[in-house]
Amino acid sequence: MRDRHLDSITWHYNVSMRTTLTLDDDVADSLREQARLLNMPFKRVVNDALRRGMSPGVQEDRPLFRVTPLSGGFRPGVDLLKLNQLNDELETRAFTGRDAG
Repeated sequence: MRDRHLDSITWHYNVSMRTTLTLDDDVADSLREQARLLNMPFKRVVNDALRRGMSPGVQEDRPLFRVTPLSGGFRPGVDLLKLNQLNDELETRAFTGRDAG
């Protein structure tokens, strides 16, 4: 037979814990707004946000951000073989303090 005292101690550790948490104003405002929009208690919104933040493997249902590259191209007449030479000249001018003109 188990000791009643041990059972009560086990139950004691399952009780919710209350703590004080100081939030930045913008974070608190955002959480309050989310609680209002979702019609949920502030405590639940905070706990859900903390759980999401502590679970890096869990992703929200958001579409992936994709970048569509565009062709940069150069204007006609630009000699691509001389770009390194131009870069060297600009670095030399910057180092010596000479004006580009």
